Amino acid sequence: MTAIPETRYASTREGDIAYQVLGEGPIDLLLGSGIGSHLDMFWEVPAAARFFQGLASFSRLIMLDPRGLGLSDPAPYAALSTWEDWTEDIRTVLDAVGSQRAVIFAEREFAYPAMLFAAACPERTAALILSRPRARTLAAADYPEGMPPEAFEQFIRLAQSRWGTAEGAAVAMPSLAHDPASLSLYARISRASSTPKRAAEHLRYWMQIDVRAYLPAIHVPTLIFAPEASSSLPLFRYVAEHISGARLVTLPGADVSLFCGATETVLGEAEEFLTGARHHVESDRVLATVLFTDLVKSTERAAELGDRRYRDLLEQHHATVRRELARFGGKEMNTTGDGFFASFEGPARAIRCAVAIREALRGIGLESRAGLHTGECERVNGELGGMAVHIGARVCALAGAEQVLVTSTVKDLVTGSGIRFEDYGSHTLKGVPGEWRLFALGG
Repeated sequence: MTAIPETRYASTREGDIAYQVLGEGPIDLLLGSGIGSHLDMFWEVPAAARFFQGLASFSRLIMLDPRGLGLSDPAPYAALSTWEDWTEDIRTVLDAVGSQRAVIFAEREFAYPAMLFAAACPERTAALILSRPRARTLAAADYPEGMPPEAFEQFIRLAQSRWGTAEGAAVAMPSLAHDPASLSLYARISRASSTPKRAAEHLRYWMQIDVRAYLPAIHVPTLIFAPEASSSLPLFRYVAEHISGARLVTLPGADVSLFCGATETVLGEAEEFLTGARHHVESDRVLATVLFTDLVKSTERAAELGDRRYRDLLEQHHATVRRELARFGGKEMNTTGDGFFASFEGPARAIRCAVAIREALRGIGLESRAGLHTGECERVNGELGGMAVHIGARVCALAGAEQVLVTSTVKDLVTGSGIRFEDYGSHTLKGVPGEWRLFALGG
């Protein structure tokens, strides 16, 4: 694990704000996140550590836990009546590190105080970088893009009930839905950052703020990142359209965190925005067929066999799947417990490989399921990500025992191959917009 920078504290009238400093670049860059922030534990996430180090390669990176989160003191929400209490955190930390002027890089809820600080203190704000910013969340007569009150209340209730759970982490970062180890880690970080009640209070407070009137007063260079598959994309576009000269960059997928998926793209865009050049190479995009496999009733088999015998069986499973991937030209991308994620250049070979895996696993007493999708993927350092990967994982999750499910895209691409399908109906894939027509491999 990467060495964690020393955590220090800056004192405000309401309590202490935790911060860390990394790098010695010519640009001061203050980074703040939303709920779930925890400076120390973020370093346990390899992607987060790489992200911080990437930013620090061209800046002096100043990271803080906003009040009420992580290592900072709790926030007295009921006593807050002005936004100055929140922007004071930024000013206080900048003063503590001797920064006269800094770029403010804000994720999610921290975008509110960042935008207000930029409007009120332009002399101390060199530029703004915002990820998933909202000027207002709730709908209004002049803001139909917003969320209806009943949907808002349901969102708060669900957020509180899922806080600190793997289910909640999967909702926030759907690209990790097939990675239980990462979901477990993010759930643990969430629990360390805040309790469910405090997280819900934090969300409720900021999601009722309206900073639309302040957007025209922001006159610093502004870069905005937004996930293209997010249902809130119109709200992010609104911010970009109402800050003069702001540039919007859409990223694949629907993840709330910049640590997932398009990290290299974000680093490259941010570096070029601030320095005029980029050393972080933007990822390639490539058409690929993704295959996800998973064992059925693995928990029951583990209980039946005991840990040691089941571990031996899993080793057989891994060897079997890898043998079939090699036979059909598949590339193993990731392995999570009893599941595999692989990619293929062509869909027909991927389907035949899925069938071969199913038959081979049946021979050692294991039941499996598989899901396939063909689409444009983001390729970074040999790894695949993006919405196509997320769709493949969701399709696999809908498959039953011994079933191979594919999207209509895959079915259409193998027309004339002799592969037969049965209509499996239209389905909603969690975290993916629209209805998806799925097909089961015929006998």
